[in-house]
Amino acid sequence: MIKILFVCHGNICRSTMAEMVLKHLVRERNIADCFYIDSAATSREEIGNGVHYGTRRKLAEVGIPCEDHRARQVTKKDYEKFDYLIVMDLNNVRNLNRIIGSDPDGKVYKLLDFTERTGASIADPWYTGNFDETYRDVLEGCEGFLKKVSENGNLY
Repeated sequence: MIKILFVCHGNICRSTMAEMVLKHLVRERNIADCFYIDSAATSREEIGNGVHYGTRRKLAEVGIPCEDHRARQVTKKDYEKFDYLIVMDLNNVRNLNRIIGSDPDGKVYKLLDFTERTGASIADPWYTGNFDETYRDVLEGCEGFLKKVSENGNLY
C-alpha cells in the first residue's frame, strides 16, 4: 500500500482538494485498495475546521465527492507513517521541515514535481480566490503522481 500525505498551510483548501482528487482518481481506476491518502497542515490556524467552501464548491462542480475532513497539523510521526509527503509550495517545504526535522528518506515532494513543471508551486486559493486554477494544478499533479507511481511499478 502506498501512503500519501498531502500538506499545505491550513489543510482546508489545497491539501484537502488534492486528497479528494487523488482518492477520486484511484477509485475511478479501481486501484483504491493500493493507497492510503490523507492530508494535514503545517500550521495550527485551522485545526478542527472543515474543508473550505470554495474547495467544496469546486469539487462538487467537477463531480468529486468531498468527505467530512477536519484540518489537523502534520506531526513528526507522519514522516514515519507515510511514503510521500506532498506539499503545495516552498513555504510548505520549509514549515514541514521545521516539524519533521529533515528528509533523510527523500519523501518530501512538491505536487507539481510530478509534472513537467517541476519546482512550480500551487497557488493558495485562500488568498487568490481562484479555485479553478488550484483545481487544474492539483489535478495535473495528481495525474502526474499516478503516472510516476505506475511507471515505477509500485501499483502491482
